[in-house]
Amino acid sequence: MQDNKKKQAPTKAKLHPRNKHRQGYNFKKLIKTCPALAPYVQDNKYGKSSIDFANAVAVQLLNKALLMEYYEIIEWQIPANYLVPPIPGRADYIHHIADVLGDQEEQNIPRGSKIKCLDIGVGANCVYPIIGNKEYGWSFIGADIDTVALQSAKAIIVSNPSLKDKIEIRQQLNKKNIFQGIIQEEEVIDLTICNPPFHASAKEAQASSLRKLRNLKKEKVKKIQLNFGGQSNELWYEGGEVAFIKKMIKESKQFSTSCFWFSTLVSKQTTLKKVYQALEQEKASLVKTVEMGQGQKISRIVAWTFLTKVQQEKWKDFRW
Repeated sequence: MQDNKKKQAPTKAKLHPRNKHRQGYNFKKLIKTCPALAPYVQDNKYGKSSIDFANAVAVQLLNKALLMEYYEIIEWQIPANYLVPPIPGRADYIHHIADVLGDQEEQNIPRGSKIKCLDIGVGANCVYPIIGNKEYGWSFIGADIDTVALQSAKAIIVSNPSLKDKIEIRQQLNKKNIFQGIIQEEEVIDLTICNPPFHASAKEAQASSLRKLRNLKKEKVKKIQLNFGGQSNELWYEGGEVAFIKKMIKESKQFSTSCFWFSTLVSKQTTLKKVYQALEQEKASLVKTVEMGQGQKISRIVAWTFLTKVQQEKWKDFRW
């Protein structure tokens, strides 16, 4: 006998408790906020409203609606084929790293524009700075090597008066550097965040995109159509995420007293051992690992500081 009862849609219970997207997407509310999203919303196999996540236009409009509804954004669009990040996952990083700043005590989380955060690889979407500023009032520096991405990020800031003087965009002119050329002399940064490119080559990135589309469409896909987009510098780096993060750790030592917490996403569990080895080699004084989950995907944040306990307390007293 066929069961006519509708399947229950999976929850997003793994998201951070303060994440505004824990209850899933309220498409009725989102369509009211962004009417252009309406044609792309349809019932899924659970009988719930959803979109075709293999459709790049639909994904970008969903993001726009989420940013408008929950983060006071008036206008948001990015160039074709640039990374369209999943908003719930980006918000999770911000909330979890806020807990690191507050030593896991919500009442201790430092808030306001006096807290300066550096986003390595801000991209065309400028999403991390938007969420971090709207949720905690932090000021941001967004750094990237891609001129088009930087122009897009600047346009988003200009289009939204509430972001004025809250986010500064800087270009990394030397592709071999991460922090050098971005953190200025005598500048003080409370936190750095990064979503590093985790593929080791363009071929690997393309294969991953094909697998993602096959899973979404539940059918064979031969042509690559990036629903979430992504330029080469966003998706892959020679040596993959291991090489990029090891480079980041080595370079961060040069700014050991200029920044309280450095952090990065780590996509692969197998990367962690090499990350910890690099941090031990550079003599980080404290390392924290935070697991995050969204649906079936598990990732983690690794955060580290070179400040001693005494230096950490002085930093908090002086800046926070």
